[in-house]
Amino acid sequence: MILDLPAGRALRRFRRLNGIKQGHVAELLGVSQGSVSRWESGAHEPEADHRERIFTLIAARANNDADAALRRLVSSSTLAVHLVCDATHRLLAASPSRLASWAVRADDYVGRSLWPFASPEIMAAEAALRDQGWFEQPYQRLRFQTGSNDSDVIAVHPSLMQWETIPLADGRVGRLTTTIG
Repeated sequence: MILDLPAGRALRRFRRLNGIKQGHVAELLGVSQGSVSRWESGAHEPEADHRERIFTLIAARANNDADAALRRLVSSSTLAVHLVCDATHRLLAASPSRLASWAVRADDYVGRSLWPFASPEIMAAEAALRDQGWFEQPYQRLRFQTGSNDSDVIAVHPSLMQWETIPLADGRVGRLTTTIG
């Protein structure tokens, strides 16, 4: 599932973090450099098939050995925290405290998007990220109140939530999601 996320801005952040030129990304995606430029500037949105290719290119992967220490820290944290790909919301790791409120094992969801379990407040916070410059810089932090998602599978409870971006070893970006209090 590809979300209604700003593909162009996420692509620009990925390119900048990795020192990749627009022309090279254009070759990888099978489009012109002008198309990449227009997507990144927000002048045009890529069509569905191009969005799919963009998110496949920039998606963080759960099996990257270079980020094993980060996954281990998240997986052993005493805080209610999980790590997802910032572009796709695919789960990369979750702490025991986070998993205590879920009716699934982390292994069953690693690599799968948690977006279907977003509360209305999480959806609203995500929708506001573009205008807040979230995709312009590698290190971002946001705190907001969320309500329940009414899910018995992966529950979100009313709480103060904190999102922080973390550049991963392969140049992709993770989002550390922590429940505060």
